[in-house]
Amino acid sequence: MKRMNFEGNRVLMRVDFNVPLNADFDITDDTRIRKALPTIQHVLDEGGSVILMSHLGRPLKKLKADGSIDRDKFTLRHVVAHLADLLKRPVRFANDTIGEEAVAKSARLKPGEVLVLENTRFNKGEKSGDQDFAKALANLGDVYINDAFGTAHRAHASTTQVASYFDTDKKGFGFLIEREIENADKVLHNPPRPLAAIVGGAKVSDKILLLEKLLSSVDILIIGGGMAYTFMKAQGGSVGKSLVEEDKLDLALDLLEKAKKNGVELLLPADSMVADDFSADANHKVSSSSEIEPGWMGLDIGPRAIDDFSRAIGKAKCMLWNGPMGVFEMDAFSSGTKAIAQAVADATKAGAFSLVGGGDSVAAVTQMNLADQVSFVSTGGGAMLEYLEGKELPGIKAIRG
Repeated sequence: MKRMNFEGNRVLMRVDFNVPLNADFDITDDTRIRKALPTIQHVLDEGGSVILMSHLGRPLKKLKADGSIDRDKFTLRHVVAHLADLLKRPVRFANDTIGEEAVAKSARLKPGEVLVLENTRFNKGEKSGDQDFAKALANLGDVYINDAFGTAHRAHASTTQVASYFDTDKKGFGFLIEREIENADKVLHNPPRPLAAIVGGAKVSDKILLLEKLLSSVDILIIGGGMAYTFMKAQGGSVGKSLVEEDKLDLALDLLEKAKKNGVELLLPADSMVADDFSADANHKVSSSSEIEPGWMGLDIGPRAIDDFSRAIGKAKCMLWNGPMGVFEMDAFSSGTKAIAQAVADATKAGAFSLVGGGDSVAAVTQMNLADQVSFVSTGGGAMLEYLEGKELPGIKAIRG
């Protein structure tokens, strides 16, 4: 991006300002906004102006009772004041995305000025990848920069189609996307060995492609979360009321066999924190993961599993962590995820490279103030997952060609 000419140009930039808001529409986590600042600031420092576009929530899926869009709830105006504080300069706002106001305010932008367009998803053409909508967006700027990795796996108008209206030397990635790709490639291509992957989450079906890809490249594969019980049952274990995908038992056995064939050290949780109900205040105790009593369900990894997993992580020189070890949002079942976060941070301190991607994994390192103690924290859950699976992301292809 540094080689692009921004001086005197209006830079149309796709960012990910899909931030969480409370009932008063105050931003509760501004990480996504802060991650975009280096790219925005660079353009401004180079003498350009910036036109920012983003989505916020799913306004077309959460219409008001009369069928209209809830503009008060989903307007990007909510981010303007905070962005102005972070940039230490005024930030203008257009009450539409491609309408008369957006066109007029974009045309009047001077070097060093910033304009935020209204929520791209107020227009149906955004998610459908409508060419007319994309062309109208493109007409607002002289240069296009995509710095929204979290939406790079979606072929939306503002992330993909819009790029086709800019010449090769007039479009590119922002610093955030460049770093996302660079760090994912460290895991995918010639990583330091041993390479360990820690994969959690509820369902095997959500991570099939990732697991199959990893079994061809990793030295150590650690499986936690709800998906572990499908593997346990496939091997003949008793898992009580734990989450199991009955139609994925044969797949689980195939994955275990592939791990053995490829010489991958595959670890499942030896024990679990089990509960008699899926609730924060349920009775809970430690049980062998393959001998869970009827009426009980595994909601977190147990102390033996934490020790086993932590030791394996300590051996790694390169790590990928995607997905929680348990029902992380309930305090009683968050210990496993927190312990893995600490183990990853400790291994990083000892010299290993660590990539953390996926909502709950990121939340764990953030809540424990460990985000600056791992090598890289990805902003794109679904996008990072698909990139690691080997898929071509539409938002990346649109720039690379």
